Amino acid sequence: MNCVFCDIVSGKVPAEIVWRGDSAVAFLDSRPLFPGHVLLIPAGHVQTLADLPGVEIPALFEAAQKLERAVVAAVSAEGSFVAINNRVSQSVPHLHIHIVPRRKGDGLKGFFWPRRNYESDEHLRQTAAAIRSAMIV
Repeated sequence: MNCVFCDIVSGKVPAEIVWRGDSAVAFLDSRPLFPGHVLLIPAGHVQTLADLPGVEIPALFEAAQKLERAVVAAVSAEGSFVAINNRVSQSVPHLHIHIVPRRKGDGLKGFFWPRRNYESDEHLRQTAAAIRSAMIV
């Protein structure tokens, strides 16, 4: 398997590492939305959030929280955008959390996705019930 993020973790591919922990690594995105845009990845190869072992979730998101604070402080941002793509729009098939500094008027307009309302209140309730029944505890 060829994974550029795994190669960054191993040092085969250079990247500007901003943080390294026991099970995760964070580095500046090579194609940032804004300066300070960081990618946080599990050190081991995991493709999506659903694939991440549950025991690894707390440490990864604790690191995301600390990095979000650091990014905002480092670039004097007013806030941040934190996001994960799973398969669709995932440019590298390795779980990564985007931590992007934001400022009012920065030009990032959020999601350009078409909004689709529920067909009816019953459709809304059926969708909620389907999600609740699909939850894995």
